[in-house]
Amino acid sequence: MHTHFMDKLRNYDVSFSGLKTGKHEFRFEIDKEFFQLFDTEQEFTNPKITVDVLLDKHSTFLEFEIKVNGTVALVCDITNENFNHPIENQIGVLVKFGEEYDDSEEDVITIPSNDHAFNIAQLIYENVALSIPMKKISPNVTDEDLEILEKFSPKETEEEEPKSDPRWDALKNLKNKN
Repeated sequence: MHTHFMDKLRNYDVSFSGLKTGKHEFRFEIDKEFFQLFDTEQEFTNPKITVDVLLDKHSTFLEFEIKVNGTVALVCDITNENFNHPIENQIGVLVKFGEEYDDSEEDVITIPSNDHAFNIAQLIYENVALSIPMKKISPNVTDEDLEILEKFSPKETEEEEPKSDPRWDALKNLKNKN
């Protein structure tokens, strides 16, 4: 890890050692530069995201609540136009102290007991990444566009027998009764 990178990442440290127990709030504004710290396939174009961090400091552990809010520009899978996608997500994580860093438990992260700060960059990143849909579809895309797309996309279910529709069955039964 080159130091320049580490320095940049350090901007997302939440320093807790000097804080009293109780609630503390931090705010980070993240942009393109933040995402360049991560080796990612995903395109984060023009991200404008505010991160609100609520830290509840207890005597033996820390509770973090991390909220991301903002927009990121995505390219529509259908029309290839750029559109702004709202990013809104929230995660809570418990930070405990132990021998060494360990994030194998869900929602619990253990950090070395001599650490003075907790770096939330990875959590911010995941929080934003989770808000990005697999299928990127611009709000300008109409249902009509989607139907056209459905027609042209390969169907996997062509081999299946058409299932009978219970409404038709009911009608047939009515006809048969007459």
